[in-house]
Amino acid sequence: MTERAQAIAAKVEAFVREQIIPYEKDPRSTAHGPTEDLVLEMREKARAAGLMTPHILPDGSHLTQRETAIVLIKSGLSPLGPVAVNTMAPDEGNMYLIGKIGSPDLKKRFLDKLVAGEGRSAFFMTEPASEGGAGSDPSMMRTTCHLDGNHWVINGRKAFITGAEGAKVGIVMAKSEDGACMFLVDLPDPAIKLDRILDTIDNSMPGGHAVVTIDNLRVPADQMLGASGEGFKYAQIRLSPARLSHCMRWLGGTIRAQEIAVDYACRREAFGKKLIDHEGVGFMLAENMIELRQCELMIDWCASILDSGSLGTTESSMAKVAVSEALYRVADRCVQVMGGTGVSGDTVVEQIFRELRAFRIYDGPTEVHKWSLAKKLKRDHAKANQA
Repeated sequence: MTERAQAIAAKVEAFVREQIIPYEKDPRSTAHGPTEDLVLEMREKARAAGLMTPHILPDGSHLTQRETAIVLIKSGLSPLGPVAVNTMAPDEGNMYLIGKIGSPDLKKRFLDKLVAGEGRSAFFMTEPASEGGAGSDPSMMRTTCHLDGNHWVINGRKAFITGAEGAKVGIVMAKSEDGACMFLVDLPDPAIKLDRILDTIDNSMPGGHAVVTIDNLRVPADQMLGASGEGFKYAQIRLSPARLSHCMRWLGGTIRAQEIAVDYACRREAFGKKLIDHEGVGFMLAENMIELRQCELMIDWCASILDSGSLGTTESSMAKVAVSEALYRVADRCVQVMGGTGVSGDTVVEQIFRELRAFRIYDGPTEVHKWSLAKKLKRDHAKANQA
């Protein structure tokens, strides 16, 4: 690992532990995520520490994926850490996509403010399941767009749009006659109506998850991201790194849950000895130690694939399944070890457990990734056995 990445990661860890973890008890952390004033307050501290968007260097270049991993893991030591230092979803993935696909003008107009932490973004892809819209299968997209003069007109409904409330930049996916398209839009826009903010099991992301109606949204033609009909291809560019970034951040959170559970087990006594000296408890924490290291190695392996220039679609699916499922098991054991304290809000362990349950669904449920991997096995078998 490079010295520059290790140095950045160490600064991020110290900042999160010393300045951000105390905010976890702040009443401005609501059921729909931290409030905007809390976000701004934490980001001012990150900016003062020189840690705003630490995975993007001052010259605009990115750390490698392997370097990014150790930085994002440290940012995830608190659920508020990625929000504070601007490594959170969906902004981290949106910045990556705009940086790869956006024209110089679009980068100047939309990307710069995101990198500076001066605004949040939202990615409008998922649609209401009750209306037959796109979810795990994006080809079911019902939101439409058509060209009218020098503007595209977009109509449709979107659901589970993370951070839509309070976002300054939106990436909207819609379907033209050519296929899927992506558009960059300034937010808020009166044509994008927030119908409601959903009550969900997770609450670490500012703005929560919204259901929105898009009613005759007019977007200048030069704000299309790339070309008409190429939206799914661009989504693939974003998808693998974004999946892996989730793994990085939540590995950090689960490492923290393990720290808290170990401390609890080493201090708490029952039946004449420390909890950790009871085999049933000690073995659970030992299993956690093993699985955390396995997750770290899986992330590093997948990151190295992405750094080679590969899209890493298969590898990121494997990593997302393995890491999300393992981290959930680790967090579950932490809760179990801590008993009643583990299911209370007295520590952050309970929140990390809830957030990891959601992580097994977003960016592709485990079962969808397994189905996709099984299809690849079938294709590879057929290719290997062609007459």
